[in-house]
Amino acid sequence: MTKPIIAIPADIRAIDGATWHAVQQQYVNAALKASGLMALIVPAMEEGYDIDAILDRVDGVLISGSASNVHPSLYGRQATEADGPFDPARDATSLPLIRRAIDRAIPLLAICRGIQELNVALGGSLDSEIQDLPGRSDHRRPEGTDRDALYAIRQSVFVKEGSCIANFIGAGEVRVNTLHRQAIAETAPRLQVEAVAEDGTVEAVSVIDAKAFAVGVQWHPEYWAETDIASNRLFSAFGDAVRDYAAGKMQAMPVKAIA
Repeated sequence: MTKPIIAIPADIRAIDGATWHAVQQQYVNAALKASGLMALIVPAMEEGYDIDAILDRVDGVLISGSASNVHPSLYGRQATEADGPFDPARDATSLPLIRRAIDRAIPLLAICRGIQELNVALGGSLDSEIQDLPGRSDHRRPEGTDRDALYAIRQSVFVKEGSCIANFIGAGEVRVNTLHRQAIAETAPRLQVEAVAEDGTVEAVSVIDAKAFAVGVQWHPEYWAETDIASNRLFSAFGDAVRDYAAGKMQAMPVKAIA
């Protein structure tokens, strides 16, 4: 069987006066090398998409991180300049893709902005600038431009016993590279909290009623997916789920009668 294909929704980027649809290489690289999957980048469009037509052609969905934030109007709040930057085309592509992938039992892994999109797609809300909230820590990326330093594994999250991701990376304290300034505020009714930071910030969730792998993490397992054990196990589990879905899809295809 050929390698299964996953969809990764793109971000909108303005480069030299032109509009680009882009995904950071670290996500594509992790999908290929740690999950054994091929990636199809889905352009971000505000309207006109047939989401089922996209999902008919893939075996999984990876929702990546991004510098942009989900627009607050999508979870019932007024937007301020501090909440940005925004990417309405990304919102319009990712949120319905998430909902339909879950409905169709297509494996889903959501990372950083992705976990926030997953929460909003299913009816939850977000907090901005969590470092300014009482009792919360500063989860933002450090200063500098060296990417290995930016994505260094430096924080602890606590994975709950019996949770979905505990099956893959183990329960208890896990060291990760979480760097963000927004986080889940009200958890969507269909989501189960899987892991929290020391300050109580939600760092991982799963979809309670999902019939396939459907997990979101606030940290960045894609960056060290080839070398960090926990990151590799999460991407390996996602790859296995996608291959199982692809195999099931192949078995369900009608066999052409031989004349």
